[in-house]
Amino acid sequence: MAFKLIIPAFNEGAVIPKLHTCEGADLSPSVEWSGEPAETASYTLIVDDPDAPVGTWNHWLLFDIPAPVHSLAQGYKPGQLGVNGSNDFGKQGYGGPCPPKGHGPHRYFFKLYAVKAASLGLKAGAKRAEIDRALRGHVLGEVQYMGRYERK
Repeated sequence: MAFKLIIPAFNEGAVIPKLHTCEGADLSPSVEWSGEPAETASYTLIVDDPDAPVGTWNHWLLFDIPAPVHSLAQGYKPGQLGVNGSNDFGKQGYGGPCPPKGHGPHRYFFKLYAVKAASLGLKAGAKRAEIDRALRGHVLGEVQYMGRYERK
Protein backbone atom coordinates (compact mmCIF):
# COMPACT_ATOMS: atom_id res chain seq x y z
CA MET A 1 0.00 0.00 0.00
CA ALA A 2 1.30 3.45 -0.91
CA PHE A 3 1.83 6.10 1.76
CA LYS A 4 -1.11 8.49 1.41
CA LEU A 5 -2.65 11.49 3.13
CA ILE A 6 -6.35 12.39 3.10
CA ILE A 7 -8.15 15.47 4.34
CA PRO A 8 -11.87 14.63 4.31
CA ALA A 9 -12.96 18.30 4.45
CA PHE A 10 -11.86 19.00 0.86
CA ASN A 11 -10.61 17.22 -2.25
CA GLU A 12 -6.97 17.39 -3.32
CA GLY A 13 -6.43 20.76 -5.05
CA ALA A 14 -9.89 22.08 -4.09
CA VAL A 15 -10.92 25.10 -2.04
CA ILE A 16 -10.43 24.79 1.71
CA PRO A 17 -13.77 25.35 3.49
CA LYS A 18 -14.08 28.69 5.31
CA LEU A 19 -14.49 26.81 8.64
CA HIS A 20 -10.77 26.02 8.48
CA THR A 21 -9.63 29.60 7.74
CA CYS A 22 -9.21 32.92 9.56
CA GLU A 23 -12.53 34.01 8.05
CA GLY A 24 -14.27 31.08 9.73
CA ALA A 25 -13.68 29.24 13.01
CA ASP A 26 -9.97 28.71 12.18
CA LEU A 27 -10.30 25.01 13.08
CA SER A 28 -7.77 22.53 11.74
CA PRO A 29 -9.34 20.01 9.38
CA SER A 30 -9.16 16.34 10.27
CA VAL A 31 -6.11 14.67 8.72
CA GLU A 32 -5.78 10.93 8.04
CA TRP A 33 -2.96 8.81 6.68
CA SER A 34 -2.03 5.22 5.90
CA GLY A 35 0.52 3.08 4.09
CA GLU A 36 3.58 4.46 5.94
CA PRO A 37 6.94 2.68 5.68
CA ALA A 38 7.30 -0.24 8.13
CA GLU A 39 10.20 1.36 10.05
CA THR A 40 8.22 4.54 10.89
CA ALA A 41 8.76 5.61 14.52
CA SER A 42 6.97 8.99 14.37
CA TYR A 43 5.44 11.55 12.03
CA THR A 44 5.96 15.23 11.37
CA LEU A 45 3.21 17.41 9.86
CA ILE A 46 4.01 20.74 8.23
CA VAL A 47 1.37 22.97 6.66
CA ASP A 48 2.68 25.89 4.65
CA ASP A 49 1.75 28.50 2.04
CA PRO A 50 4.47 29.06 -0.59
CA ASP A 51 2.44 31.88 -2.18
CA ALA A 52 2.63 34.29 0.77
CA PRO A 53 4.06 37.71 -0.21
CA VAL A 54 6.84 37.42 2.42
CA GLY A 55 7.88 33.92 1.27
CA THR A 56 6.70 30.53 2.52
CA TRP A 57 4.39 31.00 5.52
CA ASN A 58 4.16 28.17 8.05
CA HIS A 59 0.64 27.50 9.33
CA TRP A 60 1.15 24.35 11.40
CA LEU A 61 4.27 22.58 12.69
CA LEU A 62 3.62 19.35 14.57
CA PHE A 63 6.29 16.73 15.20
CA ASP A 64 6.96 13.60 17.27
CA ILE A 65 3.47 12.28 16.47
CA PRO A 66 3.63 8.66 17.72
CA ALA A 67 3.81 5.95 15.03
CA PRO A 68 0.55 4.18 16.07
CA VAL A 69 -1.42 7.40 15.35
CA HIS A 70 -3.01 7.61 11.88
CA SER A 71 -5.26 10.64 12.19
CA LEU A 72 -5.74 14.02 13.81
CA ALA A 73 -9.26 15.11 14.65
CA GLN A 74 -10.78 18.35 13.40
CA GLY A 75 -10.04 21.18 15.80
CA TYR A 76 -6.70 19.83 17.06
CA LYS A 77 -5.38 21.78 20.06
CA PRO A 78 -1.74 21.90 21.20
CA GLY A 79 -1.00 19.34 23.88
CA GLN A 80 -3.33 16.67 22.48
CA LEU A 81 -0.47 14.65 21.00
CA GLY A 82 2.91 15.24 19.44
CA VAL A 83 4.96 18.40 19.95
CA ASN A 84 4.01 21.74 18.40
CA GLY A 85 6.45 24.07 16.75
CA SER A 86 5.83 27.81 16.48
CA ASN A 87 3.98 28.76 13.29
CA ASP A 88 4.55 32.08 11.53
CA PHE A 89 1.62 33.61 13.44
CA GLY A 90 3.88 33.19 16.50
CA LYS A 91 1.64 30.52 18.04
CA GLN A 92 1.74 26.78 18.60
CA GLY A 93 -0.91 24.75 16.84
CA TYR A 94 -2.89 25.37 13.68
CA GLY A 95 -3.32 28.76 12.05
CA GLY A 96 -5.67 28.58 9.09
CA PRO A 97 -5.36 30.11 5.65
CA CYS A 98 -5.50 33.90 5.80
CA PRO A 99 -3.95 35.34 2.63
CA PRO A 100 -4.01 39.10 2.09
CA LYS A 101 -7.28 40.27 0.55
CA GLY A 102 -7.00 40.68 -3.21
CA HIS A 103 -3.74 38.68 -3.40
CA GLY A 104 -5.38 35.88 -5.38
CA PRO A 105 -5.65 32.22 -4.50
CA HIS A 106 -2.92 30.70 -2.36
CA ARG A 107 -1.91 27.04 -2.18
CA TYR A 108 -1.71 25.33 1.21
CA PHE A 109 0.42 22.19 1.36
CA PHE A 110 -0.18 19.65 4.13
CA LYS A 111 3.07 17.63 4.22
CA LEU A 112 3.40 14.51 6.32
CA TYR A 113 6.79 12.93 6.92
CA ALA A 114 7.30 9.35 8.15
CA VAL A 115 10.33 9.58 10.45
CA LYS A 116 12.63 6.77 11.57
CA ALA A 117 13.28 8.45 14.96
CA ALA A 118 10.63 8.51 17.70
CA SER A 119 11.73 12.04 18.61
CA LEU A 120 13.38 14.86 16.68
CA GLY A 121 14.96 16.02 19.95
CA LEU A 122 13.36 19.47 19.74
CA LYS A 123 11.38 21.41 22.31
CA ALA A 124 7.88 22.78 21.87
CA GLY A 125 7.96 26.07 19.99
CA ALA A 126 10.70 24.99 17.56
CA LYS A 127 10.81 26.99 14.33
CA ARG A 128 10.55 25.53 10.82
CA ALA A 129 14.30 25.76 10.13
CA GLU A 130 15.05 23.73 13.28
CA ILE A 131 12.51 21.08 12.29
CA ASP A 132 13.89 20.89 8.74
CA ARG A 133 17.42 20.39 10.12
CA ALA A 134 16.26 17.71 12.58
CA LEU A 135 14.46 15.82 9.79
CA ARG A 136 17.57 15.55 7.59
CA GLY A 137 18.61 11.93 7.24
CA HIS A 138 15.58 10.67 9.20
CA VAL A 139 12.74 10.80 6.65
CA LEU A 140 11.51 7.42 5.41
CA GLY A 141 8.66 8.78 3.31
CA GLU A 142 6.72 11.95 2.53
CA VAL A 143 3.21 12.62 1.28
CA GLN A 144 1.39 15.86 0.66
CA TYR A 145 -2.12 17.15 0.04
CA MET A 146 -2.89 20.61 -1.29
CA GLY A 147 -5.85 22.92 -0.86
CA ARG A 148 -6.47 26.48 -2.05
CA TYR A 149 -7.94 29.56 -0.46
CA GLU A 150 -8.48 33.19 -1.48
CA ARG A 151 -9.76 36.19 0.46
CA LYS A 152 -11.60 38.64 -1.78
